[in-house]
Amino acid sequence: MKKILTLILLLTTINGFSQNKLTEAVAARLSQLPLHCIPTEFPNKTSHLSDGPEDAGLLPHELHPVFYGCLDWHSSVHGHWMLIRLLKQFPQLTGRDSIIQVLEQSFQKDKMEQEAAYFGKYTASKGYERTYGWAWLLKLDEELFTWSDPLGRKWHEAMQPLTQKIESLWKEFLPKQTYPNRTGVHGNTAFGLCFALDWARAKKDTAFERLIIQRSKDFYLTNKAIPAHLEPDGADFFSPSLMAADLMQRILSQTAFVKWLDAYFTTAGIQRICKAPTISDRNDYQIVHLDGLSFSRAWCMKGIAQKLPAQHRYKNLFKNTAQHFLNESLPKIFSGGYGGEHWLASFAVYALAVRSYTL
Repeated sequence: MKKILTLILLLTTINGFSQNKLTEAVAARLSQLPLHCIPTEFPNKTSHLSDGPEDAGLLPHELHPVFYGCLDWHSSVHGHWMLIRLLKQFPQLTGRDSIIQVLEQSFQKDKMEQEAAYFGKYTASKGYERTYGWAWLLKLDEELFTWSDPLGRKWHEAMQPLTQKIESLWKEFLPKQTYPNRTGVHGNTAFGLCFALDWARAKKDTAFERLIIQRSKDFYLTNKAIPAHLEPDGADFFSPSLMAADLMQRILSQTAFVKWLDAYFTTAGIQRICKAPTISDRNDYQIVHLDGLSFSRAWCMKGIAQKLPAQHRYKNLFKNTAQHFLNESLPKIFSGGYGGEHWLASFAVYALAVRSYTL
């Protein structure tokens, strides 16, 4: 009987994600994942560098009164983002009251002030979550800022102490970042700049936008024949080559972007990034990262495909590959353990949220 119910769930999930759309029923199912993990303190990876015995023994909720669940700080942040996104997309979402109850506990100004105070309080905390967690924090702020709803306005106001702290840290750090991080995990510079740019444009912070655009060009504009054929590493949830391309499509004109893209990817690289990764053990907290790789590749390919002219050789390829990655990976969110459940749904929802496009 259990196997039959699991099969029904998977079939329903696949149908719900067909044609690049998220149904309300599947959204309700996905929402249960962050709803469960946001108040779940353990297991936990704090990544806190202790100054001494006094702070070495602090529990996760003592270090971070808001973002202490979901295994780590950044996963809690994008779990919050996902719930906001789903409430906006489906105002009558099943479980709405439970979601609001959990979020009300998070979006308290005094708690956000404590979160902000953490950055700079300890030896290495000024660079804590740089820049992956910073990026998701700005994406969460952007989602609230663009939500025309009393709850959205109230929660957005409550999180401003933390948003302003992250904003100031990023503006301080970016001018002195000499080289980009081309990793396939948290430190990826291009990913962080994509979300920071989205936030700057939503907030009409033109000075920050100009800084991001200039640093993006410094890091990536002259890149050619990127070795994407070597991707992925064993625990990647980002494609370094695609993340940079997704950033460049945001800042270049179509003509300039096509010229850049044609020199950027090799044939071997394109073949490699269009091949789905193999996930041998979804209960392994590192190997399961590769499920996230399919989602992030999908959102990058969707954004790039929209930017390309109708007859470009990568437009159909990226569009179809993105859909294949989504169709194959979305049902698997529910088939692993906590190592994927505490974060993968956010990646899936973001991949589906990337604006639609036509050929």
